[in-house]
Amino acid sequence: MRQKRILVTGGFGFIGARLTARLLENGHHVTVLDNLSPQIHGILPATSFAWTDHPSVKLLRGNATNPRAIDEALDGVDAVAHLAAETGTGQSMYEIARYSEVNVQATAILLDRIINAKLPVTRFVVASSRSIYGEGSYLCAHCTPKAPITPAARLQADLAAGRWEPICPNCGSALTMVPTAETAPMRPSSVYAATKAAQEDLVRIACLAAGIPAIALRFQNVYGEGQSLKNPYTGVMSILSTRIRRGLTVPLYEDGEESRDFVHVDDAVAALAAALERDFSGFAALNIGSAVATSVRCIAEILIKALDGAQKPVVTRQFRLGDIRHCVADIGQAQRVIGFAPKVTIEDGLRRYAAWVAAQPLPPDDLDRATAELTARGFMSKAET
Repeated sequence: MRQKRILVTGGFGFIGARLTARLLENGHHVTVLDNLSPQIHGILPATSFAWTDHPSVKLLRGNATNPRAIDEALDGVDAVAHLAAETGTGQSMYEIARYSEVNVQATAILLDRIINAKLPVTRFVVASSRSIYGEGSYLCAHCTPKAPITPAARLQADLAAGRWEPICPNCGSALTMVPTAETAPMRPSSVYAATKAAQEDLVRIACLAAGIPAIALRFQNVYGEGQSLKNPYTGVMSILSTRIRRGLTVPLYEDGEESRDFVHVDDAVAALAAALERDFSGFAALNIGSAVATSVRCIAEILIKALDGAQKPVVTRQFRLGDIRHCVADIGQAQRVIGFAPKVTIEDGLRRYAAWVAAQPLPPDDLDRATAELTARGFMSKAET
């Protein structure tokens, strides 16, 4: 394996910090660019990782939207892992300009500097999201027993009436979820998802034109030790674990049976490293997940037990506009292209996560504040009483 100098944007983040450590272990030189956002890192960000004093790492604090910061970060690199982004479905619905600037414009600036300066970048990897699919793939026993369909985003009227499950757009029948493959159409149902789809398009078009091999990794719900416990707008694991530790009510939106494909951060990092290191040409979009759907209720119950909580989850029947009902990834393409194979089961991953959480300082609980903000802006329903 050839040694590379790799730029990791968002390198102090949850996934980025672990990726940096992995790349240094593999013998690469790494440049880290991060703005240390207070929403993610706190007012006084912790920047001390085991690798911060490594002789092969270069640390830069700056915004990926700043061309000067990008020029400095790109100096001497021959591969890019672009992880810097604003995340969170709910907040994106009313901070449209900020999400577009950080997710889309920053990607455009990065590609612009690489291509116009004819920099010798030989690999570009961008962190995308399964959210670009919207509701994902389903089968209708009446209309499409074999060919998957993607239903439209759920209507507010249906959600308000407690009709949680998507229905067939052709006949109105109940649907059966199936793994979503990369061939499924993009149907973003949130501003965040739209920005991730735009990122992919920019990378695909620009890198193909410039002859730069590029990969978009469509991550499912990444969780694990080290994720931010301070951000109340995203990360169901951190939100639930803080509520449990504080003895507060553990709310389940909708009916608690919405499901996600939870993939451990170690598996996400393994996919990123493989995308950066394996020989590849052209462009590929790859699903990165566990290929297992787990309900939010199940996650809450496991965490309550693991953290010695006394609560029982409470179904609030609240819903957020832009949220999807179910998702699970078809990871066959990722297995074929980069050899991806998830190794951490949800049971083992949650055990490890709970042990890590229990050893952390107890963070403030800002879920009620974030919920009130979303509700006041009309993007979340009120809890039933």
